Amino acid sequence: MIDERPLGIPDARGGQTHATLRVNASAVVATVGVAALCWVVALQQMQGMNMGVSTSLGSLSFFVAVWASMMAAMMLPGALPAALRHARGNGRMSAAPLFAASYLAVWTLVGLVVYVLYEPHSTTAAGVLTIAAGLYELTPTKQAFRRRCRADRSGFGFGLNCVGSSAGLMLVFLAVGVMSIPWMCVIALLVLSQKLLPPRAVIDIPLALAIVGLGIAIAIAPSSVPGLMPAM
Repeated sequence: MIDERPLGIPDARGGQTHATLRVNASAVVATVGVAALCWVVALQQMQGMNMGVSTSLGSLSFFVAVWASMMAAMMLPGALPAALRHARGNGRMSAAPLFAASYLAVWTLVGLVVYVLYEPHSTTAAGVLTIAAGLYELTPTKQAFRRRCRADRSGFGFGLNCVGSSAGLMLVFLAVGVMSIPWMCVIALLVLSQKLLPPRAVIDIPLALAIVGLGIAIAIAPSSVPGLMPAM
């Protein structure tokens, strides 16, 4: 007899259906699994590329390849809860991979914008951009995007809201060293924490002020910030 219960409803013995387990597994692979692989790829691609604020992006094809692997590594782990909810609501194993793909498509489009606008810059410019990023973290706009980023929606819509939520942190990354592996790790950790944890002023305000402080330090004493200037 066919079990007609919706996916995710426990059976009489309290276990999940095999279909639900497969859907959950597909969501984990499409996010955390792909992210783990892309960390390996991104770290290999970025070796020797970091020149701090003087970093060049290279050719468009090279940058898009590096950016796509970086965004998958940094952003997909935080998308796991949303991918799970989407996949369980949809009920198909393909739902989570399609969700993740459309989510990454948004970040790839952001990369094209970055490629057009980005230029190697001075430490003063890096400081100003970092201060602006810290101030953005305090705005109602940032908080609204962050709340919507945690809501159930399509991968594309989820991506748009998460871009708005992570814009300040990504601006810091672009300002201090877009090919810096240490900064990539720091920003990835902050992005992940903001996706998984609810907004809390006791954490968010000190973080924003710390970013502003970092920007001031970059502007007035750039040598005090590791990795900001190319090694001589």
